Amino acid sequence: MTDPTNLSERLDALEMRIAYQDHTIDELNGTITKQWRVIDLLTRKLTLLEEQAKLTGGGAGDTRAEPPPPHY
Repeated sequence: MTDPTNLSERLDALEMRIAYQDHTIDELNGTITKQWRVIDLLTRKLTLLEEQAKLTGGGAGDTRAEPPPPHY
């Protein structure tokens, strides 16, 4: 038969591991949530910048139409 004190120690160790794992999972979930908020914000800003560039005609268009800078 197994030793009851050893079984109790093993159970305590498993409970501690689960508690630490739950804490780690909660921290990781918080980190991922923050990262997705930042990614979403940056995606929206990038979309707005792309729309502004299309409206203003900015971007890497035909650069041959521009005269060369004075130092050339």
